[in-house]
Amino acid sequence: MMDARKPVDVHAPPDEYYSESPALRTPGVHRSRSRNYQRTYPKYSQAGDDSSNGDEEESVPGKMMPRRRSVRRRASIDDKTSHPRRFLVDIDTVEQILLEQEDTSGDFQITVADSGPKVLKVPTASSGGFRTFEVRGTYMLSNLLQEMALARDCGMNQVVIDEARLNENPVNRLSRMIRTTFWNGLVRCMDESGIAAICADPKNTKAGARPIIYVPYDDADAFEYYRGVARDLHDLHIKVVRLPRNITPQYVKSINDEFGILTLAAEVSRDAGGRLVYQPLPFVVPGGRFNEQYGWDSYFEALGLLVDGRWQLAKNMVDNFAYEIRHYGKILNANRSYYLTRSQPPFLTDMALKVYEALPAGDIERNRAWLRAALDAAITEYFNVWMCAPRLDEHTGLSCYHPTGIGMPPETESTHFDHTVQPFAERLGVSVEVYKGMYARDEIHEPELDEYFVHDRAVRESGHDTSYRLERRCANLATVDLNCLLYKYEVDLADALDEHFGGKFAWTGGRELTAAEWRMRAETRRQNMNKYLWNERKGLYFDYDVVLREQSVYESVTAFWALWAGCATPAQARRLVDVGCRKFEVRGGLVSGTEESRGRISLLRPNRQWDFPFGWPPHQIMAWYGMYNYGFVDVARRFAYRWLFTITQAFVDFNGVVPEKFDVVNMTHRFQVEYGNVGVDFKKVPREGFGWMNASYQVGLTYLTSHMRRALGMLTPPDVFFQKSNWKIDGTPSHSPTSTPGPVPVFISEVGTPRYRPQSNALYNALRSIGTRPDPTGLSPDARKRQQLLAMAAGGSPEEDARVGDSVNYFDPTIPRSPASSD
Repeated sequence: MMDARKPVDVHAPPDEYYSESPALRTPGVHRSRSRNYQRTYPKYSQAGDDSSNGDEEESVPGKMMPRRRSVRRRASIDDKTSHPRRFLVDIDTVEQILLEQEDTSGDFQITVADSGPKVLKVPTASSGGFRTFEVRGTYMLSNLLQEMALARDCGMNQVVIDEARLNENPVNRLSRMIRTTFWNGLVRCMDESGIAAICADPKNTKAGARPIIYVPYDDADAFEYYRGVARDLHDLHIKVVRLPRNITPQYVKSINDEFGILTLAAEVSRDAGGRLVYQPLPFVVPGGRFNEQYGWDSYFEALGLLVDGRWQLAKNMVDNFAYEIRHYGKILNANRSYYLTRSQPPFLTDMALKVYEALPAGDIERNRAWLRAALDAAITEYFNVWMCAPRLDEHTGLSCYHPTGIGMPPETESTHFDHTVQPFAERLGVSVEVYKGMYARDEIHEPELDEYFVHDRAVRESGHDTSYRLERRCANLATVDLNCLLYKYEVDLADALDEHFGGKFAWTGGRELTAAEWRMRAETRRQNMNKYLWNERKGLYFDYDVVLREQSVYESVTAFWALWAGCATPAQARRLVDVGCRKFEVRGGLVSGTEESRGRISLLRPNRQWDFPFGWPPHQIMAWYGMYNYGFVDVARRFAYRWLFTITQAFVDFNGVVPEKFDVVNMTHRFQVEYGNVGVDFKKVPREGFGWMNASYQVGLTYLTSHMRRALGMLTPPDVFFQKSNWKIDGTPSHSPTSTPGPVPVFISEVGTPRYRPQSNALYNALRSIGTRPDPTGLSPDARKRQQLLAMAAGGSPEEDARVGDSVNYFDPTIPRSPASSD
């Protein structure tokens, strides 16, 4: 039994905090009889007052004379004690009273939308439940409801709850819940104990569907293991299917009615008796109906996991991606059978490098071998997915989202495409349901509908499903976001080969690759992006239609991704920040696109969730990093504060909610839009949040100063905070760019920020590789070559870089650089 005198951390995780009996959690505090305090004080009266007694001084006419009188003090609601206040809670009783009184909407949440009195008298532990103290306000009452639900999860019926747990600073509470509760709630594992949870697919509405596990053709160990699981868990009626060696679009279409989970990586060995030891790797899912490992969600989730020290989970997710590339040919949209023909935005190089920097430093060779395997998979994906047909456009040299699936995506709601199919059904004289069945069975062929679904699948591959930016044209667009990501692949691989592998890499695809080749690829892509995607007049990057041979006019916040990737020149960066802040920065963070680009909304043209007025975690995180990358530190912090305030305000006002997305213009998570808002539908306590929203909060906190964090904890509205702190709020930087640090991206100094520091872009690296001291009497050949490279940059000299001081040429290798700005 635990020592009753040992102090308890009032902010410990629920499984620790509620692991002891109430008696053990209240050391030295027991029920006691209430005391009545008395004291005497002077009472003044006029001389000659009849109430005087003989003990008083002699009266003097007109003089106030003191006299002694015994007075009983009014008893307070609670005993005065030197101990922190604690509540003794009978969960069934208090929860029933609380919900009946405060949950007027009947959704098992206590929010500002409820009309209850917002006050409840709760028994105190110091009086053994004899006296009460008022718990007031939406925030404390909703926290009380949440804590009772968490205690019940731990098997408690009666519990002691510290007041400090109910009135905890909301920033600290939310960050703690993400770190200790939400991540754990999102962990899945495809082992015998977790297979039932991962097989459950909320998107599968087929009645009586049995669980199906699809295993790659050449993974014999996985096939053996899951056949054994199916035998052991016979009550689940699991079906194990080995995929064909060549997974074609036609095959994927043939299993549209047989939804199933796809196997992922595992630690595989044999014991002394030769028996298989198969341990599937745990990973994180986004949450809600997204109960599998997703592509780009995993990158942002990994950033949050690394901030919270959960590097092993992040590493597992990289290993799962490498497994998918090896066995399924690509990083999948997610590991479900209906996602086999499409990918998602590629982040693997940056994800692997960040995880690598977080690995324990004990075994350098083992860590490097792991990095080699991850980068090898990324190179395979680069060539076999993004740099070949149908995704590569030969004319521009840029890439598009263009999956190879056939027909109607089966994972959508059954009526999702009815409005699209209806005109074709009417033309044929059949009902929508009959037409969909005929179309699925290839009994009719409609090229226009085929093209529609190619673009629809491409939108889903982009991760931005859906948006008027991409609708009915996505497969024809060389998007800013995708080509920024591929540029980052090229730069990451060049830098990693130089830093870790001596400039050369023996790719398992059959040839040796060099850092110089990757730099050339990056520079070629950068020039193509400048030619086709950059619009100097408008100061933004735009998508390019490779069929119509023209730029899109849709203004998207993904233009900021060029700063994250480092492919913008200094002049472009300044212009992009100036224009982008004015267009995309709103009260609650960064909006996905402008209202003008979205167009008018009507009953026949409803809002899309990746358009104005919605904001999403990936766009925020990419912009923060990009601004910091180019030295616009205050802009990054300003963006981060706005977004974190939106999250914190919703968390405080709506029972701890952490949703998938926000309306950042109106600063709310409550709206009607396609697919709803995942993460808001829970009872009593949120147990998962939402994957990348959790990550954005943890990552965002690393960008704030201590002053900003204090203001956030007090729920100081962004514009009020910026005004009081003399920050500019008109969208322009509050500092001179030349006063910010060095030429390479600089990370925030707070503990937990991923430590991998990508180098500057290919042009700058090329300059460093040829830099020599110039001949004072004239231009040397190296200097002339340097001028030619600068001309290609189309953005001015390196000395004009926002990351470079006015008086130092950082590209002259003869000039010493500080450790903070060294390669």
